[in-house]
Amino acid sequence: MRALLRISRRDALRAKGRTALIMVMIGLPVLVITCVLTFWETADVTLSEGIVRKLGAADLRVKTSGYAKVGAQHGDDGIPPYGEGAEPPEKAAATTAAQVAARLQPGSRLIGFDEGSVEVRTERGYDHVTALEVDLRDPMTRGMRPLVEGRHPAAPDEVAVTPAMKRRIGDTIEVTREGRRVKVVGVVQDPFDTGVVEVVGFRGVLLDERDGRGTGWLADTPSPATWADTRRLNDVGLVGLSRVTAESDRSAEGTMSTRVVVGIAVAVFMVGMETVLLAGPAFAIGLRRRATALAMIAAQGGSKAHLRVIVLTDGLVLGGAAALVAGVAGVAGGLALVPLLSDSMGPLEVPWWSVAGVMALGVGSGVAAAMVPAVLAGRQDPAAVLAGRSDTARDRAGRPLLGLVLVLAGVAATVLTPLTDEVWIFAASVLGLLGLVALVPSLVALTGRLAVRLPLAPRLGVRDAVRHRMRTASAVAAVMAATAGAVTAGIGVTSQDAAARASYSSSTPVGTLMISAYGADDEEWARTRQAVQERLPGIALAEAFEPVDSDGRSAGLYAERLRECAPCTDIPPGVLVGDQRLLEVMQGRHDPRAAAALAEGKAVVFGPSTLRDGRLSLRIDVDGSTAKLTRFETQAVVAEAASRGVTSVLVPPATLKAKGFGLKERTVFARHQPQDVKLLREHLTVASSKVSVRLEGGYGRDISIVMIVLVGGALVLVLGGTFVATALAAADLRPDLATIAAVGAPSRTGRLILAGQAGYLAGLGALVGAIAGAVPGVALAWVMTLRTADYVVTGSQALIARTQATTVAVPWELVGAIVVGLPLLAALVAGAFARTRALPLTRRLT
Repeated sequence: MRALLRISRRDALRAKGRTALIMVMIGLPVLVITCVLTFWETADVTLSEGIVRKLGAADLRVKTSGYAKVGAQHGDDGIPPYGEGAEPPEKAAATTAAQVAARLQPGSRLIGFDEGSVEVRTERGYDHVTALEVDLRDPMTRGMRPLVEGRHPAAPDEVAVTPAMKRRIGDTIEVTREGRRVKVVGVVQDPFDTGVVEVVGFRGVLLDERDGRGTGWLADTPSPATWADTRRLNDVGLVGLSRVTAESDRSAEGTMSTRVVVGIAVAVFMVGMETVLLAGPAFAIGLRRRATALAMIAAQGGSKAHLRVIVLTDGLVLGGAAALVAGVAGVAGGLALVPLLSDSMGPLEVPWWSVAGVMALGVGSGVAAAMVPAVLAGRQDPAAVLAGRSDTARDRAGRPLLGLVLVLAGVAATVLTPLTDEVWIFAASVLGLLGLVALVPSLVALTGRLAVRLPLAPRLGVRDAVRHRMRTASAVAAVMAATAGAVTAGIGVTSQDAAARASYSSSTPVGTLMISAYGADDEEWARTRQAVQERLPGIALAEAFEPVDSDGRSAGLYAERLRECAPCTDIPPGVLVGDQRLLEVMQGRHDPRAAAALAEGKAVVFGPSTLRDGRLSLRIDVDGSTAKLTRFETQAVVAEAASRGVTSVLVPPATLKAKGFGLKERTVFARHQPQDVKLLREHLTVASSKVSVRLEGGYGRDISIVMIVLVGGALVLVLGGTFVATALAAADLRPDLATIAAVGAPSRTGRLILAGQAGYLAGLGALVGAIAGAVPGVALAWVMTLRTADYVVTGSQALIARTQATTVAVPWELVGAIVVGLPLLAALVAGAFARTRALPLTRRLT
C-alpha cells in the first residue's frame, strides 16, 4: 500500500494543474456543505444553549400563562398553545410572589422579571422596541445581559440599552405614551443576539397593562429545579423554565422524519454523482499522461489488477486530500461567517459527525471518479502505448437496454409517486437520471452520425468525441444532470409563481393607501385624521365606516359566499362601508352605472362569487357572539375594480342604518403611493398608537433571483464538464493536429475543432437534460401548485384556504438560456482559450 500511495503522491505533485483541478471538483461540494453545516450549528442558538439569557444565574423562571392549568410545556418559554395540552382558563392563575413561592421549594428567593415591548419616542414618532424589566444588579441575573459600558440601572428613572438602540450614556429617552422620561446609564448586550434592540429597566417602568406579556419571576431555589417543581407550577397555570426543561426540549429535537432522510439521501447521491461525472474526465487526463508509465509496469509483469489499483489509489489520495482541506476550510469558513452574516451566535460548535460524513462523501467521490479510468487502464495495450501508437481498445456503447429500463422505471415512478411532497418527486427522478447516464454512450454514437452535414472543423471535433465515447459520455452526463436539475426546479418554481400570481386577491386595488385606527376612540381618530391631512396635503381621502350596535360595540360585517363557487376562497371577501368617493377609489374612475346603484342603496360587488340572482347575503355579528348574529340580504350589482384580483364588497351606509346599526369612521382610503410608507406610519403613530398604514402593492414576489441562481449553477457545471473533456480531447488530438497542420490547414483549425466538440458536448447534454428534467418538472409543478392551490395569496402576502386546478408553466427563457445559450458560450470560450500546439510529425514503430 505504501508503494501505491507513494506513486500517487509523486504523480499528483508532477501534474500540479490537474491535481488542483481534481481537488477543486471534489472539494468544492465538501467545502460548501461543511461551511453551511458549521454556520447553521453555530448561528442556531437552541434553548439549552441560550438558557443564560433566559435565566441568568437563577434556577427557575416562572411566568403566568393565562390558563387555569398548563397541561404541557414546549417551546422557548414553555407556554403551550391551545389544543396541545393546555386547558382553557377557568379561574385566575396565581399572580403574586407569595402564591408563586408557595409552589416552590421552601427557602426559595424570587425577584421580578417581565418582558414585552415598549414604545420609544423618536424624532419621527414612536418605535416599538423589546423591553425587559428586571434588576440587573441582582446576582441572579449574572450573565443575562453582560454590561458593556456604564453601570446597571439603580433607580426607576434609569435604564440600560443595547448597542443596537444607538443611544449614548447620559441620553434621556421617552418611553410609553405617557412620555415617561428615563436616563440611559448603561449599555448591555444580549449574549447571543447582537442585533436585538432592547431597553432594560425596573419593574413597572417600561411595560404597561396593554403590552406586558404576563407577570414573571426569577427564582433561586435551595436545590436545582426539577420537573417536579415545574409540574407544581403547571397545576395553577404557571410555566417554569429551568435548565432541566430546556435540556428535555433539546432531546426532543433529535428525530428526523422519513422525508428528511429521503431528501438527504437524494441530495447526497446527486452531489456525489455530479462530482464523479465532472472529475472522471480529469482522472482520464492523468491516465493519458501516465499511459507510458503504466505500460512499463505492465511490461515488467504488472497485471491488469495492479494497473487498476494504481489508478484507484489516485482517487483515494486526491479525494482524501481534497476532503481534508475542504473540510477544514469549510469549518473555519462557517465559524468566520457567523459574526458577519448573523446577529445570532451561540457557542462555537462543529457538527463533527456530519462533517465526517461529508468528508467521507468526498473521499468516496474521488474513488468513484477514478473507477472508469481504472477500468480503461486495465484494458490498454502496453505494446501499442510503448510504440507510440494510439490505444486501439474500443469504448463500449454503454448498456442501452439497462438504461432504457431505468428510464421507463423513473418515468413510471414519477407519475405514480403520491403527489404530496417535492422530495418524493426528486427521489423518483433519480432512477430516470441513472438510466439516461447509461444511455448516454449510445446517444453519443447515434448523434455522431449527424456530423456528416457539418463543416470540416466541427465534423472532426464531433467524430473525435464519438471515437472517444467513454470520455465524451462522462462529460455529456455531467452536463445532462446539471441541466435536468435546473429545468426541473425552474418548472416547479415558475409554475408555483404563476399559480400564486393568478390567485392573488386583495381587498383594494393596486396603488391604494389605507390608513386605519381600529379600536381608537373618537378623540384619537380625530387626531389621526388631522395628522393624515397634514401629512398628505391635497390628497383626496375617502372614508370607510365600521358598524356599531346600540351600545357602541364594534360589529363584524361579512359577505357570505356561494357554496357552488368552486374556484373561490372559502372565507368571505372583505366588506367595506362607504359612499361614492370610496367607490371611485375602488374603481379608479367614475362609473355611472355603479354610482347610480350605490345611490339607490344597492351594494357593489367586485367579484360574482357572492351574488345569487342579483342579491347579496350579509352577516353581522357583535364580539363574535352567535346570539347577536344578524343575517339579511340586499340587492347588489357587479362592477369592475381598478385592478384585477379585487374581491371586496362595497355596501352603502344607508343599508346598515336601516338595520338599526350605527356607523363610526375609522379608516380612510386614497389613490396615493407615498415614497416611504414606514416613515408615514411613524409620523402618524404620534396621534395614536393604534394607527395602521398599508399600501396595496399587488403581487410582490419575484423569482428572478431564483432563475439567476439556476442559470448560474448550470453555467458552472456545464462549462466545467465541457472544458475538462475538451482539455482531454486537446491532448488526444495533438497527433491529428500535427497531421492537419502538415497538409496546410490554418492554425485556427485546431481551435475550431475543439470549439465544435465543446458545443457538441454541451449541446447534447443540455438538450437531453432539458427533456429529462421536463417530466419531474411537471410532476413538481403539480405538487407545488397543489400546495399553492390550497391557498390564495392575499394583499398582505398571507395564504388563505382555496381550491383550484393545478398550473404548469415552463420558464422558456431559462430553458433557452441553458439549451441554446450555454452550448454557444462553451464553444466560444473553448475556441478562444484552447491550447492546440501540435506535436512534430515522427515516425512511429509498427
